[in-house]
Amino acid sequence: MSRQPDKAPTQRQLRVGEEIRHVVAQALERGEIRDPAVKGVAITVTEVRLSPDLKNATAYVVPLGGGDAKPVVDALNRASGFIRGWVARNIRLRHVPRVAFEADISFDEAERIENVLKNPHVSRDIIHADPDRSEE
Repeated sequence: MSRQPDKAPTQRQLRVGEEIRHVVAQALERGEIRDPAVKGVAITVTEVRLSPDLKNATAYVVPLGGGDAKPVVDALNRASGFIRGWVARNIRLRHVPRVAFEADISFDEAERIENVLKNPHVSRDIIHADPDRSEE
């Protein structure tokens, strides 16, 4: 039995995810979450992904300016019940999804790749592989 590849999110998943992202960001901006680990920390909600049945959502967050995201993620997961209620009051949905938070590592990964590409040995190989490209 072969495994099907993951399907792309539906338009509904994307639309609801974006609405939830805006509402969660609004709650953070207004200081609605009173956990000390979140208080005074600027947090960016980069993306919200929903399960196909729209019952579970994963919100990806990163502290603005970098830093350790673990205490922020832990605090937001502790407040997930409150956040779910906040979402329910601000978006009309038949069923409000459970929201779990994870650190968004895409910026760290992009920075790591950028640093690898700037490495003199790697850039030399890239230039040799593409003779049309001139050294900058």
